[in-house]
Amino acid sequence: MSDIVVGDLVIRKSHGGDILFKVTDIWVDESGQQQITLKGLHLRLLADAPATDLEKVDADKLECITGAMKEKSERFLRRAMERQSLEEERRRMMRSESSKKYTTFEIPGRVLHIDGDEDYLKMCLKTYNQLNIEAVGRWIDEEKQSGQLLALLKEFHPDILVVTGHDALIGGGKKSFKDINNYRTSKYFIKSVQIAREYQASLDDLVIFAGACQSYFEAILAAGANFASSPNRIFIHAYDPVFIAEKVAFTPVGKTVNVTDAINASVTGAEGVGGIESRGKFRLGMPKSPY
Repeated sequence: MSDIVVGDLVIRKSHGGDILFKVTDIWVDESGQQQITLKGLHLRLLADAPATDLEKVDADKLECITGAMKEKSERFLRRAMERQSLEEERRRMMRSESSKKYTTFEIPGRVLHIDGDEDYLKMCLKTYNQLNIEAVGRWIDEEKQSGQLLALLKEFHPDILVVTGHDALIGGGKKSFKDINNYRTSKYFIKSVQIAREYQASLDDLVIFAGACQSYFEAILAAGANFASSPNRIFIHAYDPVFIAEKVAFTPVGKTVNVTDAINASVTGAEGVGGIESRGKFRLGMPKSPY
């Protein structure tokens, strides 16, 4: 038996140590081999691997990997904040002379973020706050999300819904990308989107992002999502849903979100996320009350 325990950080030797994982479960298969269930530390991926394929991460390698991922995340965060500043300045310059005597206030779109990963949810809520987006989050296992979604929608009435967590293609050999049974959790995301669309059918009144790593992109969009993962069945970053939501939240309500701009705002890009034209959720008001 290996010395790996739940909570350890590991890499897969067979994959060249390309992804950092956290051990979430240890079990024994029918052949008596010890198997480990893993979740990506920065990528929304679930995986199983034999214990013999895993290697614990030492402090130096952990610092190297987490440092690189943190730098990448912060770079995209800075880019989003800079874009917001430029848009604010542009709106100020375009105001008429008569309206410039009034102070204004801004109302970005409000987000309901449902996540199958507690750690990721905390990270995302912190990022929403840094981006000045009002967001409510709930940690719910993927298979239970659809059962609790309707009550949450009725309680919070969000402009933007994010339904995410972990996912992965499963099974060995040649896989059919059109078989829902070849995905770990895509069917749960699809069910959640369907329920959300029964609640609010308009693609503009409720903008939905759904999916995680390697999710069934086409089926999630067909269920009624505005944005989804993963067109090329690649891994997506933990913050990809946040940066897509930010773009929707700060696009003026009178305009449609430029899909290319939204995709470029994500960490992963067009191979990992995609979507359709949708109306923005940002509203500008005046005058700003002094109270």
